Amino acid sequence: MAAGPDGHATAKKGEAMVTRRSPAAGLAALILALLLALAACGGDDGTAEQPAETQPAETQPAETQPAETQPAEEPAEGDGDLLAQVLEKGVLTVSTDPAYPPQSFLNEETSEYEGFDIDVATEIAKRLGVEIAWEAPSWDTIIAGNWNGRWDISVGSMTITPERAEVLHFTPPYYFTPAAVAVHADNTTVAEAADLSGKKVGVCGGCTYDLYLQGTLELAEDPSGEAVAIESVVTDPEIVTYDTDSTAIQDLALGDGRRLDGVISALPTLQEAIKAGTAIKIVGSPVFFEPLSVAIDRSSTLDPTSLVERISEIVEEMHADGTLSELSNKWYGVDLTVRS
Repeated sequence: MAAGPDGHATAKKGEAMVTRRSPAAGLAALILALLLALAACGGDDGTAEQPAETQPAETQPAETQPAETQPAEEPAEGDGDLLAQVLEKGVLTVSTDPAYPPQSFLNEETSEYEGFDIDVATEIAKRLGVEIAWEAPSWDTIIAGNWNGRWDISVGSMTITPERAEVLHFTPPYYFTPAAVAVHADNTTVAEAADLSGKKVGVCGGCTYDLYLQGTLELAEDPSGEAVAIESVVTDPEIVTYDTDSTAIQDLALGDGRRLDGVISALPTLQEAIKAGTAIKIVGSPVFFEPLSVAIDRSSTLDPTSLVERISEIVEEMHADGTLSELSNKWYGVDLTVRS
């Protein structure tokens, strides 16, 4: 085979036929070949331009990258600060005791919490501008600290002590309660706290009444937790601890000396039990007065400082405008918001 004028291969028989054609025919064939070659070149140019037209589409993913990274560039408002998180969520979570009237209790008819502490906590949330939610952990769990964010504050008539101040922040006290002694209604041998020496006395485990009987109670005059020792007049008692004061009172009511010889609790709690028909009576004078405060966990993963400061301000405001006095009179019939 041989190469023709257009560069394509042709048969030798064809070459002989070409030599017999006229010059005009040869010229026409050459022009046709040139036209075909130009058409082929034009097709190549069009094909080469098409990838350039699709390049902008290939770069489009880069245009969406800023939207993908935007969330990481805008941290949540509550990061690092407990108060900011509470305000951002719009909810203040408070620990309470569902069986500690009149401070806090669950109304079985309405399934709502009620009581002095409940009203105080609700007012705090209102002044923060947020809703309120409740948790009901055991008392031991609350005073131990390390809440792991399960609730934000405790409004549970908690006494400030040096030990608790090591793991909890405290606000100024929102009221002060006398700790009193109760015996069964039929008892005739116990007239004052000292008469319980050597006897079975029921208290809530880990609370100030427990510490009082152990002779280790130290109270604080202010949120700093500075210690003031409280001497017990009850010697060598047989201390029986309970999950809450109310349970101890129920055991005392079973009979004089049957399970307990006496109970130490907050005077309002004992008065409320008597009002409800519980077979107990109060004897003697109060053994001490407790400064009761709002508590916040020191070990919070979010900085609790601003929350402590803001709630402390609210407590002071509630003292100044008479709100706490009003609530105390509502639930106790007396103003316990002033130190006696």
